[in-house]
Order: sequence, then structure tokens, then C-alpha cells
Amino acid sequence: MKKVVVIEGEDAAPEAVRPTVALIDSLGLDIAWLYPPVGESGVTRHGTPFPEEARQTIDEADATLFGATSGRSMDALFYLRWGRQTYANVRPTRWVPGYKSPLARPENIDFIIVRENLEDMYVGVEGDVESLRPLELISRTSGHPVADMGTGRFALKVITEAGSERIARFAFELARKRKSSGRAGKVTCATKHNMLPESDGLFLEVARQVASGYADIAFEAFIVDDFARRLLAEPHKLDVVVLPNLYGDILSDAAAGLVGGLGLAPSGCYGDDYAYFESAHGSAPDIAGRNIINPTATLLSAVMMLDYLDFLEAGQRLTSAVESVYLDGRCLTPDQGGTASTTKFCEAVALEL
Repeated sequence: MKKVVVIEGEDAAPEAVRPTVALIDSLGLDIAWLYPPVGESGVTRHGTPFPEEARQTIDEADATLFGATSGRSMDALFYLRWGRQTYANVRPTRWVPGYKSPLARPENIDFIIVRENLEDMYVGVEGDVESLRPLELISRTSGHPVADMGTGRFALKVITEAGSERIARFAFELARKRKSSGRAGKVTCATKHNMLPESDGLFLEVARQVASGYADIAFEAFIVDDFARRLLAEPHKLDVVVLPNLYGDILSDAAAGLVGGLGLAPSGCYGDDYAYFESAHGSAPDIAGRNIINPTATLLSAVMMLDYLDFLEAGQRLTSAVESVYLDGRCLTPDQGGTASTTKFCEAVALEL
């Protein structure tokens, strides 16, 4: 029996999470669903959106299925990420017949962005430029003291050797696994090392060091703006892409646009001993309560969770059912050019199952 925490999130997110859980239940798997008090229920029962009871439930579970948050569940999300050290954000981009891609030829797009999930600008250290004066920092580009630039704000970017090494190794192991099932077996790294030789330069250096230990996997590296062009012009040439946190956050959303939008974009965050899974589209407050949110991203995130929990056959069944609904094309949500409700889409998936 696997224990899975469910955190539905806010706004429209629960409308995608609840039918996803129901569809997985219909597969008859040994999964116990746990619903800790998070967000509004945490405040109601314990006076805080993320009480100790919720933390303990997460720690005792095998994985977490997370909807999306607009605020109340944010503390739980931060714990799942930084508290559980889920350092690898895995964002698959794969076109399926029936997806409403803006490209003329989206066939055979199938790559994965592996985003470092804990460092970079996301250490969350910001402040007044004036507070930097005691450090006597000199701009490498202008040659002038940073504190003399005028009133403003700064943000700290942190890239560590250990953080870069583990995300690079994760990417190469994933590429090796994909190669065994017929994919290219290639890792692409993108950084702004020409302008940031100390931080992004370290990320690239470490990635190259890791690459030297994987003779069976091809490796290439680009300046991130060049990579952004290649992402749009040549997505078919990509296999596994490894990126620092900020670039990975931005470009994985762009990648979702290639195949049809964020409503199709699953996501999983992996650490050494824990993982959680959430769709990448956010909580969609503008459509909350309308029963039209596309549940595909949540369903495919759940497939990633099933694979992580070793329910591989069930994950493939759910994937095939979703793909069949898109291939049929008669029961799609508005973001994919259809008129179906979330409920009707999930009913169609259930029928395929």
C-alpha cells in the first residue's frame, strides 16, 4: 500500500485534482489517499495554513499530488520543495495528436526539461542596493561601485557546485534511461556563461565534468538566448535539457506553448528520497467554479507519480486513455478548441479506461 498526500490547492485547481484521484481509484491500485489540513482547512482546524500535522503527514507519505496554489497552500509547497529537497523539476514536453499546437509540424516533439529547483535567484534574497555599500562591490561591466548606481533593489543569484552536480547527474541518468527506450540519448545545457562566468559558468563547468563520465550520452551546450531560439525553431532535435532554476522556469512554460499550452504540461519534482507532482499551469482563478479547466496536466502529472510509485502499467493505461480522447477530438476543453467541461473530458477518459 502506497500513501499519497493530496493537496488540492486553490481556485480552479481542485476541479482538476478531484476527478484525477477518482480516475486513479478506478484502476484498483493499492493507494491510500491522505488529505492533511492545508490552506483553508489548516486555518480552520489549527489556525495556520500549514500546521505540524500536515508536515508529518507529508513526511510519512510516499509522494504528494499537488494541485496549484495562489497563496493559502504556499507554505506546504515550499516545504515540499525546500523542506524535502526536491531539487529536480522534470517538465516533459511531448506532442500528442489532437493537441492544439501553434506549429505547422509538431509531430515527434518529445523532450524533457530538467530544471534545478532550489538555487539560482530562487534563494529569495533581495534588498536595497544601498545595503550593499559595506561590501564595496564593483560592477564587472561598468567598473563602478554597485552601491553608487542609485536607489533600487538587488536580487542574489546562487549557483553551487553540489547543486549543479546533482541536477546534471539527474539529467544524464534520465537521458540514459530514455536512450534505452529508443530516444536519442543527448543532454543539452543552456546558461548565460558569457555574461555570468562565475555563476552560470560554474553550472556549465560542472555539467561538462559530469558529461565526461557518460560516454554513451551526447552533450551540447548553448548560451541560453541562442537555446531559446533553438527551442522554438528546432524542438524536434532536443532530448533532455538541463537548466539553472530561473531559465528552466521560464523556458519550460515556453516549451509547453509549442505543443498546445500549459493545460497540457505535467510536472514532477524529485529529491533523493521524496517526490511531489503538480501541473504547471497555476491555480487559474479566472475560470474557478466554471468546470472548464483542462485536467490533462494534472492527469499526466499523476502518471508521473504512478511511475515513481512503480505502478507502471497503470500509468501507461491512463496515458493511453488521455491520448485516445485527444485523438478522437470530440470531447476537448475550451483551451484546446472544444466545448467540453472538465467533467465531460474526465468521463471520456473513464470510458477509454
